[in-house]
Amino acid sequence: MHHRRQLPLALFWAALGLGAVALSAQPRGPAGPPPGWVNENDLGGSLVRTEGSGVIDQDLVKTAREVVSHSTGTPTWKNPRGFEKDVFTFARAIFNVGPTTSLSPTFHRGRRLGWWVDFPDADLNLSYRLQQMTSLKTDPDGRVLKLNNPELHDYPFLLMEHPGYITLRDSEVAGLRKYLLAGGALAVIDFWNAIEWKGFAAMMKRVLPEREWTEIGMDHPIFHCVFEIKGPMQHLQIPTMQFWNRAHNPDDPNSSAHRPECYRGEGSEKMSVRALHDDKGRIMVIAFHNSDITDGWEREGEDHDFFEVFSERVAYPIGVNLIFYLMTH
Repeated sequence: MHHRRQLPLALFWAALGLGAVALSAQPRGPAGPPPGWVNENDLGGSLVRTEGSGVIDQDLVKTAREVVSHSTGTPTWKNPRGFEKDVFTFARAIFNVGPTTSLSPTFHRGRRLGWWVDFPDADLNLSYRLQQMTSLKTDPDGRVLKLNNPELHDYPFLLMEHPGYITLRDSEVAGLRKYLLAGGALAVIDFWNAIEWKGFAAMMKRVLPEREWTEIGMDHPIFHCVFEIKGPMQHLQIPTMQFWNRAHNPDDPNSSAHRPECYRGEGSEKMSVRALHDDKGRIMVIAFHNSDITDGWEREGEDHDFFEVFSERVAYPIGVNLIFYLMTH
């Protein structure tokens, strides 16, 4: 049985307004992607090969719970009988990515990372922490949906990960537009460099052609509504755990930000947060560019130092604040 340490709320309050997460030592997960991890398009049809959870059929998968963990296991919990649907459900978007092109940044080495990155561990770990740290009841299974699925409107929060090479069919463009205009909120995380921003932004221009991006600064209430998250913004940049340079100092401009194998192309050095708003100022889409926040959720049990530096201080506070703010504004 996989054991997880309870989070003492006093520690949360002491460190971050709600405090610091404490976890027991957990067995390490796989050191990296398994042999043969390739572009999802190589499998053809609706089948995609993930970064460690095996092959997923995009036409059949419905929840994160039905996909095996590729990290240190995922927590389980139950809500009171009769109230199973009276909960917050973490939902993730399924989408396809484009083929390899000459514009590909060196980082990808021919791979096309897609919607399944950090899945299912990030989804279930954050859902559990929401259940544990707040009064919010959360769905223990999560949900994954295509953008043209009518059930999308049952889930007001939607995560999109690694959309730098996203390709959407007309029905998906229409489905996402309808969802956002009806009050849905899309959070976009873990995509890097100028090329990936350009690819994602071009697709969003198809979805919401009348909207323009607004820069979000550290003074925005999304960073202060539950956890008091302190800046500067660059302190919120989370590296992928396998490429973490422990010697990097974000306050020192002469400190190397990345080891060579983590370089993600031109425009990947600076973290930024941008949003698309509706006519009333509500955030419809919020994009965290150049930060692997979901790795802080996914890999919380793999490396104690990474957990202390990034998961408890940055990734989980952002996750909690993000959902609280978007669901109340």
